[in-house]
Order: sequence, then C-alpha cells, then structure tokens
Amino acid sequence: MDAIPSTGDHHTILIRIDQLARLFNSLDPTPFRERDLDEDAERFIVEWAEEAPKDRPIVIVVQLPPGEADPAVTRVVQDAMRYNFESRSKRARRELRQLLREGRRALFIGIPILACSLIASQFVTNLSGAGAFSRVASESLVIFGWVANWRALEIFLYDWWPIVRRGRLYRRLAAAEVRVLSV
Repeated sequence: MDAIPSTGDHHTILIRIDQLARLFNSLDPTPFRERDLDEDAERFIVEWAEEAPKDRPIVIVVQLPPGEADPAVTRVVQDAMRYNFESRSKRARRELRQLLREGRRALFIGIPILACSLIASQFVTNLSGAGAFSRVASESLVIFGWVANWRALEIFLYDWWPIVRRGRLYRRLAAAEVRVLSV
C-alpha cells in the first residue's frame, strides 16, 4: 500500500492489493457493501488521509490484479468504503455525545462540591482566624472543590477535540472519490 503524491487538485491514496478479499475484514460475515475494511487497510487509509491538505479532496485508488477490476467490483469497493467511513463518522458523533453527557454529569456533581468547598473554606477561616492550620485547611478545601471539577474541565477543554477531528476525517473519507484500477 502506498500513497502517491498529491496533484494540484486532490490528494491521492494508492492501495495495491493482490486480491479484493484482503481489503475487507475476514471475520465480518456481512455482504461486501456493508463490510468493514480490514484493520490494516483502514489504518493505512486514515494515516495517509491525516496527511492530506485540508483544502484538497481525497481520492482513494485501489489497484487490483488484472481481471479483478470491473464495474461491479468498482461499485462494491466504492460502497464499502463509503459505508465503512460513514459508520466510523456516526460512531465518532455518538462518542462525542456520550463524552459531553459525561462532562455535564461531572459538572452537575462538581459545581455543588466546589460551592460547598468554598463555603466551608470561608467558614474555617472565619472560625479559626488567620493561623497556619486554618489557612492549610481553608486552601485544602478550595483545592478539593477544584479537583472535583477536574474531569468536567478536562472534557470541555481538551477531550472533545480529537473526537471532532476524527469525525471530520471520516466524513472526508466517506466523501472521497474511490477508483478501482487493474494493474
């Protein structure tokens, strides 16, 4: 499997295989159109697509041995590629929704804990004065409140970006032109 240099108007990913069956997951019993791609083939395509310039469409060229490429095979490969990457895109959207739901739950739990920690911190300071123990206890309560929000902040600041990027890439691959050639 190779990637050939991009031309000015598109980024080409070249896949050379010795038989069509190698393109698909051998453990997947569904018909070709709905079959998952082989893990290695999918990883190869995704890795090369990640290198593609964002402003150029992707073209996937599948090279088969002489006699294996005909219009029916071309249609099967095109449908399978589109189906596979549309499925991955939908999975990324579900994963994002689930992650954001988890973030909302963490925030729903974390914000009241932070509020109680801030109130308790102020209460400790008011009761004990400005002593060292009072200050340590007060600051510990504030830190505890922020730590209780750690997961929510991590989700809303960082964790969702890779999923969105992956979903965009899968949508680009689902929309990619797929050509099947006989060599």
